[in-house]
Amino acid sequence: MIKLICPLYIVLERKTKPDKKIFVNMNTYRNLHFQINNQVKIKYKELLKEQLVGVKIKTPVEITYKVYKARNNNLDKMNVVSITSKYLLDAITELGCWTDDNDDFVKTETIMPTELDKEKPRVEVFIKSINERFRKDSQESQAMGEDGN
Repeated sequence: MIKLICPLYIVLERKTKPDKKIFVNMNTYRNLHFQINNQVKIKYKELLKEQLVGVKIKTPVEITYKVYKARNNNLDKMNVVSITSKYLLDAITELGCWTDDNDDFVKTETIMPTELDKEKPRVEVFIKSINERFRKDSQESQAMGEDGN
């Protein structure tokens, strides 16, 4: 199993203005200019690169996300996990850790309950290879249909 620590925000350095803190979530993502979004995605990959250098991930996999928030407020964790997943899986693919992040390779994504960590907010991601036996059993079940026929 591989454990990765993903940031909840990215800081983009500016030359003449104050640095810009960009939160990794759907609300921000949908409103970003495409050039800023590209800068965030590149910086995100750079931050994760040191955790992924030399890592080869045997596919298919199941992925689990656990969000640690900074404040004791209500958080729509899907807003965070959706973009974390997008940036992370693209980074893993671009860094050559696996072939691709499509349905053939990423079988399940699970989101655990959110916890509070004021000191170190983050998203912890656990990637686990699915063994061959599980894959065959799953394929047979799908071939039979939901009612078993």
